[in-house]
Amino acid sequence: MMDSGDFSDRVLSWYDRFGRKDLPWQHFSNPYRVWVSEIMLQQTQVATVIPYYKRFVERFPDLRQLADAPLDDVLHLWSGLGYYARARNLHRAARQLRDEHDGLFPTEFSEVVGLPGIGRSTAGAILSLALGQRHSILDGNVKRVLARCFAVEGWPGRTAVMNRLWQLTESLTPARRTAEYNQAMMDLGAGVCTRGRPDCSLCPLEEICIAGSRGETGRYPASKPRKPLPVREVRMLMIQDKAGNLLLEQRPSKGVWGGLWSLPECPMGEKPAAWCADRLGVRGWISAEWESRRHTFTHFHLDIVPVEIRTDNTGNRVMDGDRLVWYNTATPDTRGLSAPVTRLINELRQRQEGENP
Repeated sequence: MMDSGDFSDRVLSWYDRFGRKDLPWQHFSNPYRVWVSEIMLQQTQVATVIPYYKRFVERFPDLRQLADAPLDDVLHLWSGLGYYARARNLHRAARQLRDEHDGLFPTEFSEVVGLPGIGRSTAGAILSLALGQRHSILDGNVKRVLARCFAVEGWPGRTAVMNRLWQLTESLTPARRTAEYNQAMMDLGAGVCTRGRPDCSLCPLEEICIAGSRGETGRYPASKPRKPLPVREVRMLMIQDKAGNLLLEQRPSKGVWGGLWSLPECPMGEKPAAWCADRLGVRGWISAEWESRRHTFTHFHLDIVPVEIRTDNTGNRVMDGDRLVWYNTATPDTRGLSAPVTRLINELRQRQEGENP
């Protein structure tokens, strides 16, 4: 293997000239703010994260305020960012730290890596970026840089491949300027050694990159073996009372859109009006059925058929404070809604405003 000092020197020299040094979480950096940013950056690009991060830390400027907040408030600020388990784990970890660590973020790796939603790489990123501790990281960007530079065969999701990448990142991470080095590796993967069209001429590792010298950057890292995504279909019921309020149902804490408020979902084999009366205790009639639209998750496609239902009878079983609530779309509150449901609510309002200009 090449000299690790030569590798890190190349990376750090590039960072000094071209690295990102003005990201919001780099200002007034502390473990809490770096933690929030790292969780948001899991599976999401920096440009998308920045406005969410700013709103989040403005509302929850420290760990204790996050821990004391209702989960609904957290999910509301996360709405549209996706992968909502990240928000639930962030909130759960904050409450754990409030109750077990007096509201202070731990500085020991073993304590950080055991928190909900924090794995080995995220723990290393938090402690290195916020406190300068020497810990290696291995997010998607770093995996790509290392896999190409050292021609690591195979899909990183396989244990043997992941172990090889961890061996590389551990051996190459310098003891000095670890925070800058880790940030530089992430920046390289995000801006130069990109997935589609890497700009090798700008890379400080061009002279030593095996994949680049072979003209095989597209080969590394290997992609996950593809399987056709299954398709699920569901009717989402947009049930409105005489005042125009919309019935929402809180989803279970685990699973798709866990803990968020959504539209009641009627199985495709059921008749919507009858299901609505039997399941929700609300008698109504179908006023419109929209065309299907698709939302794609990591593991499946969801085909949504929106159905408008009007009711004069709100029923006795639908009460605020339960898992069902009448929601005023004209003055929305801070409930956490998934992005597809938010889009449906907005489209419903636009259609109705078009009918009644």
